[in-house]
Formats: sequence, structure tokens, C-alpha cells
Amino acid sequence: MTPAVLLLALVTTERLAELWWARRNTQRLMAKGALEHAPGHYPLIVALHAAWLAGLWILGWDRPIVAGWLIVFIALQGARLWVLATLGERWTTRIIVLPHAALVRRGPYRFVSHPNYLVVAGEIAVLPLCLGLPWYAAVFSLANAAVLAIRIRAESTALAGAARDREA
Repeated sequence: MTPAVLLLALVTTERLAELWWARRNTQRLMAKGALEHAPGHYPLIVALHAAWLAGLWILGWDRPIVAGWLIVFIALQGARLWVLATLGERWTTRIIVLPHAALVRRGPYRFVSHPNYLVVAGEIAVLPLCLGLPWYAAVFSLANAAVLAIRIRAESTALAGAARDREA
């Protein structure tokens, strides 16, 4: 097994585990009365991430690892874990809002509104760079920026609505 295959296998396993956890959290939140907002763009997010990872397997499985970028990627995994630990059972891959629940304001959310999206943007750029694929990093970073523009606008609208409901 090459180092690139090992890295891609670990990332793939991580993503599959996160999908399982997100589905579990979504079901628990919905059982508590949470609502999903703006689900129409979700298939686009799934398609983007699936294409990104599949393309990395196709193009990068036999490439040497660039050690400096791997260190950056590992640091991003630490940030990812911080986000996941902070949100706990409220972390999902969809926009799920639990009415009357306060916004999370601890952990990385003390510093930025959407730290998970910063981590994901970093990962989409850095993992291809770990495999010496700068053009791939650029293409998917641009595509991700377009999708995140839709996603962040939808999530901000949903959270603003929830804040108005809490005040009412």
C-alpha cells in the first residue's frame, strides 16, 4: 500500500464515518422537533465532495506525498475535530435547526461564524496539494467556493429566523 493510498483510505473512512454520524444526529434532532432548511442544494454538496474524493483516488493513488502539505492537512484534522466536538450531537451535513435552541458560541465559534466551512475549504485545497495536484486543488476550491456561497447564505438565513423565533 502506497502512502497516498493510505492517506486516501483514511480520508475516505473519515468521510463515511462522518456521514453515518451526521445521519444519526439529524434523526435525533428531527425527533426533538428540529427542521431542515434549504435542502435543495444538498445533492450539489454531496456531488461535489464525492467527485473531489473520487478524482483524488483516480489521479493521486500512486503519487508521492508532499510532507509540508501533509502537516497542514493534519492540522486541519485537528480543527475538524474541534468543530465536531464543539457541536456534538448538533453537527450534521444538512442545515438542521432546533427551534428555541441557542446558537453555539463556544470553541471555534467564538472566533468565526462558520469554522466547519473554513476547515472543509482548507481540506479541499490541501489534500490535492499533499498529492502534488495544484491544478486539482484550484478547480475544486473554486467549485467549493461557489457551493459554499449558496450554503452559507441558506444557513445564515435559517439561523437568523431561529434567532427571531427565540426572541418572540
